[in-house]
Amino acid sequence: MSGMSEAFRAHVESGVTTLCRCWAIRREDGVQHGFTDHDRDIEFDGVVFRADSGLTALTLEQATGLSVDNTEALGALSDAGLSEDEIEQGRLDGAEVLAWLVNWAAPDQRWLKFRGHIGELRRSGGAFHAELRGLTDALNRPLGRVYQKPCTAVLGDLACGFDLARPGYVAEVTVQSIEDRAKLRWDALAGFELGWFQRGRLTVLDGAAAGLWALIKRDAIDDGTRLIELWEPIRGELSEGDRVRLTAGCDKRMETCRLKFDNVLNFQGFPDLPGEDWLMAVPKKSGANTGGSRR
Repeated sequence: MSGMSEAFRAHVESGVTTLCRCWAIRREDGVQHGFTDHDRDIEFDGVVFRADSGLTALTLEQATGLSVDNTEALGALSDAGLSEDEIEQGRLDGAEVLAWLVNWAAPDQRWLKFRGHIGELRRSGGAFHAELRGLTDALNRPLGRVYQKPCTAVLGDLACGFDLARPGYVAEVTVQSIEDRAKLRWDALAGFELGWFQRGRLTVLDGAAAGLWALIKRDAIDDGTRLIELWEPIRGELSEGDRVRLTAGCDKRMETCRLKFDNVLNFQGFPDLPGEDWLMAVPKKSGANTGGSRR
Protein backbone atom coordinates (compact mmCIF):
# COMPACT_ATOMS: atom_id res chain seq x y z
CA MET A 1 0.00 0.00 0.00
CA SER A 2 1.57 3.26 -1.16
CA GLY A 3 2.30 6.06 1.31
CA MET A 4 2.55 3.68 4.26
CA SER A 5 5.44 4.27 6.70
CA GLU A 6 7.74 1.41 7.65
CA ALA A 7 6.65 1.65 11.32
CA PHE A 8 2.99 1.38 10.39
CA ARG A 9 3.67 -1.49 7.99
CA ALA A 10 5.57 -3.36 10.68
CA HIS A 11 2.67 -2.88 13.12
CA VAL A 12 0.13 -4.22 10.59
CA GLU A 13 2.34 -7.20 9.73
CA SER A 14 2.91 -8.04 13.40
CA GLY A 15 -0.39 -9.90 13.56
CA VAL A 16 -1.53 -8.12 16.73
CA THR A 17 -2.78 -4.63 15.91
CA THR A 18 -4.31 -1.69 17.75
CA LEU A 19 -5.93 0.08 14.82
CA CYS A 20 -8.79 2.55 14.53
CA ARG A 21 -10.08 5.00 11.95
CA CYS A 22 -9.87 8.77 12.18
CA TRP A 23 -11.56 11.39 10.01
CA ALA A 24 -10.86 15.11 9.76
CA ILE A 25 -13.24 17.59 8.14
CA ARG A 26 -11.76 20.99 7.26
CA ARG A 27 -14.24 23.67 6.29
CA GLU A 28 -13.29 26.33 3.77
CA ASP A 29 -13.25 28.95 6.56
CA GLY A 30 -10.57 26.97 8.45
CA VAL A 31 -12.76 25.36 11.14
CA GLN A 32 -11.84 21.70 11.71
CA HIS A 33 -13.73 18.71 13.10
CA GLY A 34 -12.13 15.40 14.09
CA PHE A 35 -13.85 12.03 14.61
CA THR A 36 -12.71 8.50 15.44
CA ASP A 37 -14.33 5.10 15.91
CA HIS A 38 -12.00 4.40 18.86
CA ASP A 39 -13.44 4.51 22.40
CA ARG A 40 -11.12 7.37 23.45
CA ASP A 41 -10.16 10.70 21.92
CA ILE A 42 -7.01 10.74 19.77
CA GLU A 43 -4.94 13.80 18.93
CA PHE A 44 -2.39 14.44 16.16
CA ASP A 45 -1.60 17.19 13.65
CA GLY A 46 -3.25 19.67 16.03
CA VAL A 47 -6.67 18.02 15.70
CA VAL A 48 -8.59 16.25 18.47
CA PHE A 49 -10.49 13.27 17.04
CA ARG A 50 -13.55 12.80 19.22
CA ALA A 51 -14.67 9.32 20.23
CA ASP A 52 -18.30 10.19 20.98
CA SER A 53 -19.28 11.37 17.50
CA GLY A 54 -20.91 8.17 16.26
CA LEU A 55 -19.29 8.71 12.85
CA THR A 56 -18.82 5.69 10.60
CA ALA A 57 -17.85 5.30 6.96
CA LEU A 58 -18.81 2.75 4.35
CA THR A 59 -16.26 0.82 2.29
CA LEU A 60 -14.07 3.01 0.13
CA GLU A 61 -14.49 2.36 -3.59
CA GLN A 62 -11.21 2.88 -5.46
CA ALA A 63 -10.44 2.42 -9.13
CA THR A 64 -7.64 3.03 -11.60
CA GLY A 65 -7.68 5.74 -14.22
CA LEU A 66 -9.87 8.81 -13.76
CA SER A 67 -12.73 7.01 -12.04
CA VAL A 68 -13.74 8.86 -8.89
CA ASP A 69 -12.83 7.27 -5.55
CA ASN A 70 -15.82 7.64 -3.28
CA THR A 71 -17.48 6.49 -0.10
CA GLU A 72 -20.12 7.75 2.32
CA ALA A 73 -19.85 8.86 5.93
CA LEU A 74 -22.71 8.52 8.39
CA GLY A 75 -22.93 10.23 11.75
CA ALA A 76 -25.05 11.84 14.41
CA LEU A 77 -25.79 15.57 14.54
CA SER A 78 -24.81 17.13 17.87
CA ASP A 79 -23.42 20.31 19.35
CA ALA A 80 -20.15 18.49 20.08
CA GLY A 81 -19.77 17.24 16.52
CA LEU A 82 -21.43 18.41 13.34
CA SER A 83 -24.55 20.47 13.90
CA GLU A 84 -27.67 20.86 11.81
CA ASP A 85 -26.97 24.59 11.53
CA GLU A 86 -23.64 23.92 9.82
CA ILE A 87 -25.34 21.83 7.15
CA GLU A 88 -28.29 24.22 6.76
CA GLN A 89 -25.96 27.21 6.35
CA GLY A 90 -23.81 25.42 3.78
CA ARG A 91 -20.64 25.70 5.85
CA LEU A 92 -19.70 22.09 5.02
CA ASP A 93 -20.18 22.44 1.27
CA GLY A 94 -16.95 21.41 -0.45
CA ALA A 95 -15.13 20.82 2.87
CA GLU A 96 -11.91 18.79 2.69
CA VAL A 97 -12.04 15.29 4.19
CA LEU A 98 -9.06 13.17 5.27
CA ALA A 99 -9.32 9.60 6.58
CA TRP A 100 -6.54 7.70 8.32
CA LEU A 101 -5.97 4.21 9.63
CA VAL A 102 -4.24 4.89 12.97
CA ASN A 103 -2.40 2.86 15.60
CA TRP A 104 -4.22 4.29 18.61
CA ALA A 105 -1.42 3.13 20.93
CA ALA A 106 1.07 5.21 18.90
CA PRO A 107 -0.82 7.79 16.79
CA ASP A 108 2.35 8.80 14.93
CA GLN A 109 1.99 5.44 13.17
CA ARG A 110 -0.81 6.07 10.70
CA TRP A 111 -1.70 5.75 7.04
CA LEU A 112 -3.66 8.37 5.08
CA LYS A 113 -6.19 6.16 3.32
CA PHE A 114 -8.47 8.75 1.70
CA ARG A 115 -8.34 12.44 0.81
CA GLY A 116 -11.10 14.31 -0.94
CA HIS A 117 -14.07 16.54 -0.25
CA ILE A 118 -17.72 16.44 0.69
CA GLY A 119 -20.11 16.05 -2.22
CA GLU A 120 -23.83 15.62 -1.63
CA LEU A 121 -24.80 16.17 1.99
CA ARG A 122 -28.18 15.37 3.48
CA ARG A 123 -29.67 15.07 6.95
CA SER A 124 -32.61 13.20 8.44
CA GLY A 125 -33.71 11.93 11.84
CA GLY A 126 -30.93 13.62 13.79
CA ALA A 127 -28.23 12.12 11.55
CA PHE A 128 -26.31 13.16 8.45
CA HIS A 129 -25.19 11.32 5.33
CA ALA A 130 -22.17 12.79 3.54
CA GLU A 131 -20.94 11.62 0.14
CA LEU A 132 -17.13 11.72 0.05
CA ARG A 133 -15.48 12.22 -3.33
CA GLY A 134 -11.80 11.59 -4.07
CA LEU A 135 -9.23 13.94 -5.61
CA THR A 136 -9.83 12.61 -9.13
CA ASP A 137 -13.34 14.08 -9.07
CA ALA A 138 -11.88 17.45 -10.12
CA LEU A 139 -10.43 15.86 -13.29
CA ASN A 140 -13.91 14.91 -14.52
CA ARG A 141 -15.16 18.48 -14.70
CA PRO A 142 -15.55 19.97 -18.20
CA LEU A 143 -13.00 22.65 -18.98
CA GLY A 144 -12.68 25.15 -21.80
CA ARG A 145 -13.56 28.63 -22.93
CA VAL A 146 -17.16 29.72 -23.38
CA TYR A 147 -17.66 32.02 -26.38
CA GLN A 148 -20.47 34.45 -25.61
CA LYS A 149 -21.11 38.17 -25.69
CA PRO A 150 -21.22 38.77 -21.91
CA CYS A 151 -18.05 38.49 -19.83
CA THR A 152 -17.38 34.99 -18.44
CA ALA A 153 -15.16 36.13 -15.56
CA VAL A 154 -16.21 36.62 -11.95
CA LEU A 155 -15.64 40.16 -10.73
CA GLY A 156 -12.28 40.26 -8.94
CA ASP A 157 -10.98 36.82 -9.99
CA LEU A 158 -7.71 36.18 -11.86
CA ALA A 159 -9.33 36.41 -15.29
CA CYS A 160 -11.04 39.70 -14.42
CA GLY A 161 -8.00 41.17 -12.70
CA PHE A 162 -9.97 43.99 -11.06
CA ASP A 163 -8.85 44.93 -7.55
CA LEU A 164 -11.97 45.18 -5.39
CA ALA A 165 -9.88 46.81 -2.65
CA ARG A 166 -9.90 50.03 -4.67
CA PRO A 167 -11.88 52.80 -2.95
CA GLY A 168 -15.52 53.08 -3.97
CA TYR A 169 -16.29 49.44 -4.75
CA VAL A 170 -16.82 47.99 -1.28
CA ALA A 171 -18.87 49.28 1.66
CA GLU A 172 -18.70 47.85 5.19
CA VAL A 173 -21.83 48.88 7.07
CA THR A 174 -23.85 47.92 10.14
CA VAL A 175 -27.26 46.36 9.58
CA GLN A 176 -29.99 48.85 10.49
CA SER A 177 -33.07 46.85 9.52
CA ILE A 178 -33.63 43.39 8.09
CA GLU A 179 -36.75 41.54 6.90
CA ASP A 180 -36.95 37.77 6.32
CA ARG A 181 -33.14 37.61 6.21
CA ALA A 182 -33.35 38.81 2.60
CA LYS A 183 -34.21 42.55 2.66
CA LEU A 184 -31.85 44.99 4.35
CA ARG A 185 -32.57 48.70 4.68
CA TRP A 186 -30.50 51.77 5.48
CA ASP A 187 -31.40 55.43 5.74
CA ALA A 188 -28.73 56.02 3.09
CA LEU A 189 -25.53 54.58 1.65
CA ALA A 190 -23.60 57.78 1.16
CA GLY A 191 -21.15 57.83 -1.73
CA PHE A 192 -22.74 54.97 -3.67
CA GLU A 193 -25.19 55.70 -6.46
CA LEU A 194 -28.46 53.83 -6.79
CA GLY A 195 -28.03 50.36 -8.29
CA TRP A 196 -24.29 50.30 -7.55
CA PHE A 197 -24.48 47.00 -5.62
CA GLN A 198 -27.09 45.28 -7.82
CA ARG A 199 -25.72 41.87 -8.98
CA GLY A 200 -23.03 42.24 -6.35
CA ARG A 201 -22.40 40.31 -3.17
CA LEU A 202 -23.24 40.71 0.52
CA THR A 203 -20.85 39.05 3.00
CA VAL A 204 -21.58 38.83 6.74
CA LEU A 205 -18.56 39.92 8.79
CA ASP A 206 -19.62 39.11 12.36
CA GLY A 207 -22.45 37.69 14.44
CA ALA A 208 -24.01 34.23 14.19
CA ALA A 209 -23.91 34.26 10.37
CA ALA A 210 -20.29 35.42 10.07
CA GLY A 211 -18.67 34.11 6.89
CA LEU A 212 -21.92 33.52 5.00
CA TRP A 213 -22.67 35.44 1.82
CA ALA A 214 -25.43 35.94 -0.75
CA LEU A 215 -25.88 37.59 -4.14
CA ILE A 216 -27.70 40.92 -4.38
CA LYS A 217 -30.83 40.96 -6.52
CA ARG A 218 -31.85 44.62 -6.18
CA ASP A 219 -30.37 47.90 -5.00
CA ALA A 220 -33.13 50.50 -4.96
CA ILE A 221 -35.02 53.14 -3.02
CA ASP A 222 -38.13 51.75 -1.33
CA ASP A 223 -40.36 53.65 1.10
CA GLY A 224 -37.73 56.35 1.41
CA THR A 225 -34.94 53.93 2.45
CA ARG A 226 -32.06 52.31 0.57
CA LEU A 227 -33.05 48.68 0.00
CA ILE A 228 -30.63 45.82 -0.64
CA GLU A 229 -32.62 42.72 -1.57
CA LEU A 230 -30.95 39.30 -1.83
CA TRP A 231 -31.78 36.54 -4.30
CA GLU A 232 -32.23 34.11 -1.40
CA PRO A 233 -32.21 34.58 2.39
CA ILE A 234 -28.97 34.40 4.32
CA ARG A 235 -28.92 30.88 5.77
CA GLY A 236 -27.72 32.04 9.19
CA GLU A 237 -29.26 34.34 11.80
CA LEU A 238 -28.52 37.92 10.76
CA SER A 239 -29.45 40.63 13.27
CA GLU A 240 -29.47 44.39 13.55
CA GLY A 241 -26.03 45.61 14.60
CA ASP A 242 -24.13 42.91 12.67
CA ARG A 243 -21.60 44.19 10.15
CA VAL A 244 -21.82 43.28 6.47
CA ARG A 245 -19.70 43.99 3.43
CA LEU A 246 -21.42 45.13 0.21
CA THR A 247 -19.47 44.56 -3.01
CA ALA A 248 -20.27 46.40 -6.25
CA GLY A 249 -22.11 44.41 -8.89
CA CYS A 250 -21.29 43.74 -12.53
CA ASP A 251 -23.83 42.89 -15.26
CA LYS A 252 -21.10 41.39 -17.52
CA ARG A 253 -21.55 43.98 -20.30
CA MET A 254 -18.56 45.54 -22.02
CA GLU A 255 -20.02 49.02 -21.46
CA THR A 256 -20.19 48.40 -17.71
CA CYS A 257 -16.65 47.04 -17.70
CA ARG A 258 -15.41 50.20 -19.40
CA LEU A 259 -17.43 52.88 -17.61
CA LYS A 260 -17.90 51.44 -14.10
CA PHE A 261 -14.65 49.53 -13.59
CA ASP A 262 -12.27 50.96 -16.24
CA ASN A 263 -11.18 47.38 -16.89
CA VAL A 264 -12.08 46.80 -20.53
CA LEU A 265 -8.62 45.37 -21.36
CA ASN A 266 -9.51 42.35 -19.22
CA PHE A 267 -13.04 41.92 -20.60
CA GLN A 268 -13.58 38.16 -21.06
CA GLY A 269 -16.56 38.27 -23.42
CA PHE A 270 -16.93 38.55 -27.18
CA PRO A 271 -19.25 41.52 -27.77
CA ASP A 272 -18.93 41.38 -31.58
CA LEU A 273 -20.21 37.83 -32.02
CA PRO A 274 -22.99 37.79 -34.64
CA GLY A 275 -26.48 37.22 -33.35
CA GLU A 276 -28.93 34.44 -34.19
CA ASP A 277 -30.54 36.51 -36.98
CA TRP A 278 -27.26 36.67 -38.87
CA LEU A 279 -26.53 32.98 -38.34
CA MET A 280 -29.92 32.09 -39.84
CA ALA A 281 -29.54 34.44 -42.82
CA VAL A 282 -29.83 32.95 -46.32
CA PRO A 283 -28.67 34.24 -49.73
CA LYS A 284 -30.96 36.77 -51.39
CA LYS A 285 -31.11 38.49 -54.77
CA SER A 286 -30.95 42.10 -53.61
CA GLY A 287 -29.21 44.05 -50.92
CA ALA A 288 -25.94 43.36 -49.10
CA ASN A 289 -25.73 40.26 -46.93
CA THR A 290 -22.26 40.75 -45.50
CA GLY A 291 -23.01 40.32 -41.83
CA GLY A 292 -22.20 43.96 -41.16
CA SER A 293 -24.36 46.26 -39.04
CA ARG A 294 -27.33 47.96 -40.64
CA ARG A 295 -27.39 51.72 -40.70
